[in-house]
Amino acid sequence: MPPKTDIDLYTAGTPNGQKVNCLLEELGLGYTVHKIDIAKNVQKEEWFLKINPNGRIPAIVDKTGGKERRVFEGGSILLYLCQKYDTDHSLSFEYDSDDYWEMVNWIIWMQSGIGPMQGQANHFYRYAPTKIDYAIQRYQTETKRLYEVLNDRLKEQEGKGEGLWLVGGKYTIADLACFSWVNWAEWAGVETKPFTEVVKWMDTINERPATKKGVNIPDKFEMKEAMKTKEGEEEYAKHHSNWVMKGQEADQEKHK
Repeated sequence: MPPKTDIDLYTAGTPNGQKVNCLLEELGLGYTVHKIDIAKNVQKEEWFLKINPNGRIPAIVDKTGGKERRVFEGGSILLYLCQKYDTDHSLSFEYDSDDYWEMVNWIIWMQSGIGPMQGQANHFYRYAPTKIDYAIQRYQTETKRLYEVLNDRLKEQEGKGEGLWLVGGKYTIADLACFSWVNWAEWAGVETKPFTEVVKWMDTINERPATKKGVNIPDKFEMKEAMKTKEGEEEYAKHHSNWVMKGQEADQEKHK
């Protein structure tokens, strides 16, 4: 039985938010969802900055046992929740084992690679008011290179009989961390079909019940459906471009 927990989850429907949502569902933990409307810059409000000084989602406040503890940044939250509540290591490994540190390697690889590079591809391909071909190609190419690294690792693991997983022959938070961004590939204008192992891996993770629920918290995940038609794609892009650029303008004014 999962432990009884009292966790406040502050999240939004982004790659960074979805991975924490999915982990909470995988572990069967008790939590309360607080939707952070990033289109209205709620994440920059003073009350939220006390939870995450960086003004970004996701963040949690763990109130289990009567003592409040804030945890922010997606990778940190994944590691914290597993260390505290995944006591049978169903999605992680025993601390200081070889597999534990290999898992950490891939989580940090995602945080320093796929996340920021694909995020920049998103911005220049979807949001930037002036389309700069060099910037688009630069970040899309780097995202593809990182996908190739991921594809090669999955192929290597499968060839060794480790299954189609990054570490230790099982699905872990390393896979979840990377999946949360690769699942948004088309938003960055990146095609996943050339990366056959990645496609199989992604399809398998998408079929997990916890994934199906987690990606739809706090709102229904509509990007993939919108991308099926040109009109839907344009409308989805227009809506998100508006608030992204308003947020950037506010930051530019504050930090000029």
